[in-house]
Amino acid sequence: MRIPSGSGAGCAICDTEAMATVRFFAGAAEAAGTESERVDADDLGSLLADLRARHGSELARVLALSSVLHEGQYVSDPGLQLAHDAVLDVLPPFAGG
Repeated sequence: MRIPSGSGAGCAICDTEAMATVRFFAGAAEAAGTESERVDADDLGSLLADLRARHGSELARVLALSSVLHEGQYVSDPGLQLAHDAVLDVLPPFAGG
């Protein structure tokens, strides 16, 4: 299940249901069409698979080049267990300096 931030859905359980928050930066936000969203996933691999399935090939391409931070730490193990209130950042390569 995905609840885009600022969706205004008025869902009574949306604020109480525990879900990981994914924040997208720069080109990742452009590819995802949002700056953040909430995702129900038990591990990093299923979270990334869900994002690829929902947003298509452009985000899949960006994810392949991006760093993912979990609670501020770089992660890459698809088996990494996620707390349902985890915060993950998707950081694509940045140009310039």
